Amino acid sequence: MEKKVTKAIFPVAGLGTRFLPATKSVPKEIMTLVDRPLIQYAIDEARAAGIEEFIFVTARGKSALEDYFDHSPELERKLKDGGKDELLAELHHTYMDSGQIAYIRQHQALGLGHAVWCARRLVGDEPFAVILPDDVIAADTPCLQQMVEAFAETGGSVVAAMEVAPEKTSSYGILDVEDTAGSTLRVRGMVEKPKAGTAPSNLAVIGRYILSPRVMTQLNEKKEGAGGEIQLTDAIAREIDDGQKVHGFRFNGQRFDCGSKAGFLQATVAFGMARPDLRDELMDFMSDVISIQAAAE
Repeated sequence: MEKKVTKAIFPVAGLGTRFLPATKSVPKEIMTLVDRPLIQYAIDEARAAGIEEFIFVTARGKSALEDYFDHSPELERKLKDGGKDELLAELHHTYMDSGQIAYIRQHQALGLGHAVWCARRLVGDEPFAVILPDDVIAADTPCLQQMVEAFAETGGSVVAAMEVAPEKTSSYGILDVEDTAGSTLRVRGMVEKPKAGTAPSNLAVIGRYILSPRVMTQLNEKKEGAGGEIQLTDAIAREIDDGQKVHGFRFNGQRFDCGSKAGFLQATVAFGMARPDLRDELMDFMSDVISIQAAAE
């Protein structure tokens, strides 16, 4: 019987260069989507899936990320004195209990696989989740929770997958699956960023994983892959070659690539429209913008 998934790794060491100059002083993961930073969406999803230990792989310049999860007695006191109970409750939601959170430094930017490998000693011999905060997923049942439920049935390793346009397959890790029917798909191969026209399918791996601890053994080899980096996809592919079970999971929900400016803006609109307190005003504004553009044409 597989052990329960209680640990999650959050690789957050990237420089966020696509969002410069904002990320010169603010970690990308702290940038706000409506009124919550990206990292909070990832944490909330992990909590809903039963994660109890949160491991952040960071780098220099990420102290604001660490401060975000710390207690703020002065702010808490002001909110309490001002009778702002709802805001106080929101503040408490950002706190992490002592011992729940750990920070590991990735001293060299050697790829996602290397970032995950940096947390190997904290993971030990247990299955673990990996969440990329850039991928924000709107879903009735949080994506990682869906995957944990699937993992309870399959064991091995499970990676989140979604269909992408064939011309975009070269930007993703792509799955070679035995059958394309259903939500849980047995994987027989994986290719990181295949060259145009060579992808085995259009099923792309996105930023949610539940991985066997054996993947850490594969990462110990530190083999360079696409872009000269240590790729997590390659380590999972070697698990398949060794006869271990790997499944792709088609999740229910909409994924936003908040690592890109366009994706971040799309997510902002979508999450804003989902808020009853913002929907009407935002809808009126968007209608006005569309009317002005149509008139100009």
